[in-house]
Amino acid sequence: MSLILTIASREFRTLFLSPMAWTILAILQFILAFLFLTQIEAFTTLQPKLASIEGAPGLTDIIVPPLFGNAAIILLLVTPLLTMRLICEERRNKTLSLLLSAPLSTIDIILGKYVGILGLMLLIIALTTLMPLSLLCGGELDLGKLFANILALLLLVSAFTAIGLFMSCIAGHPTVAAMATFGVLLLLWILDWTSGLTDQRSELFEYLSILRHFQNIQSGLISSIDVSYFLLFITTFIALSIRSLDNERLQK
Repeated sequence: MSLILTIASREFRTLFLSPMAWTILAILQFILAFLFLTQIEAFTTLQPKLASIEGAPGLTDIIVPPLFGNAAIILLLVTPLLTMRLICEERRNKTLSLLLSAPLSTIDIILGKYVGILGLMLLIIALTTLMPLSLLCGGELDLGKLFANILALLLLVSAFTAIGLFMSCIAGHPTVAAMATFGVLLLLWILDWTSGLTDQRSELFEYLSILRHFQNIQSGLISSIDVSYFLLFITTFIALSIRSLDNERLQK
């Protein structure tokens, strides 16, 4: 466990040695803050009308789900840029051989890399969460629904990171890893759109759709089916990453 944390802390520090992580954080916060303020303005405009409607959506419904939904879409675009270099860069810099020859198991290497990049994702989620929490100074929030949105985004970015890590293991160049990660994530995001176009439901596509499971949890209905989907998804791609790196280690 200590070896995993050592690799994770090294990976996390490395992210902030380059301007990319700082730039991504700044741009993300600027965009999400703008969208957050836009939703507040929309709520302020609609509040007189909502007050006269029984069972109308409240402050949490109008602000929190759209904010976390927008964050999910932006992170779908950003995650491939953050994960593309995890293994590819080590391979290109000829440091992967040194890492594989060190007294570290493949599991330690993969989990260390995964936890390191996930640390940055948790920081992004924490900064995003501070925005709706600021509303507690002058309003009320449904903390249960806020927690559901945090959980949904956490599981989603964990799945994004697992795919990005695997693509970085099998790709020969960081750009290829980024494009492959984005392609797979986009496919999983739009997978069940075809059922809406043809008016025919596909249970397989609905189950494989990462967007549907994210929205189910985001709505506040935390189901074991949706949580299990993400856990199985993450475990599968981490296991595939370990298997891929094991094969590379045997070839050295």
